[in-house]
Amino acid sequence: MRVSSSRVSLLLVWFVGLPVLLFSLITWQVVSHGPLLGVDRDVSDALLRPDRGSELLADLGNVQVAVPVLAAVLGYVAWRGRAAGRERWWSAPLGAAGLMLLVPVLVLPLKAWTARPGTTAVPPGTGYFPSGHTVTASVAYGGVALVLLPWLRTVLARCVVVGVCAALVLGVSYGLVRRGYHWPLDVVAGWCLGTVLLAALWLLLEVAAAPPTRSVSCVRRTSRRPP
Repeated sequence: MRVSSSRVSLLLVWFVGLPVLLFSLITWQVVSHGPLLGVDRDVSDALLRPDRGSELLADLGNVQVAVPVLAAVLGYVAWRGRAAGRERWWSAPLGAAGLMLLVPVLVLPLKAWTARPGTTAVPPGTGYFPSGHTVTASVAYGGVALVLLPWLRTVLARCVVVGVCAALVLGVSYGLVRRGYHWPLDVVAGWCLGTVLLAALWLLLEVAAAPPTRSVSCVRRTSRRPP
């Protein structure tokens, strides 16, 4: 299986390297109580307006909402792939499901280590960094877009799916900050983690979609006939 090296390099730089660098910077500021937290508090104070609308938007990042949506789409993609006779029809659904299971494995230890307190709109406590709702929404709705794209025939359909999924992630992010469930930097850190996980899913889909190759020597051997 061959995947374009230029595309992989672009993926590693923009969708892995930069998010990891930004996440490292934010985490350093959080654990060291750096000056960036002052800006974070100012942005939060400007946006914090708890209301029912922001709460509903934030709820779209709940596991009880995002994961069933992803599961339904993965079931559809698995059915389409098997019906079409694809050899690795299970790879995309299994990969996306595996990444979703990886979310709490990554997020929960980070929450315990950073022990960041919440905003004034939530009860006293720690464990708000990074935003698990943001990572869940990013992987779930981003995963929906990635696994559906190969089955969409028109540019309009692809744009609609990508646009809806991006709007869901942004809506969750806005709701979390507006309601005061998370600081803005918690959400940005969630974007970083989600981007890296989606990049891994994209690479998996590229590898799974690549046709199997055979070595020339093997083909020549099988084509020879004994005299």
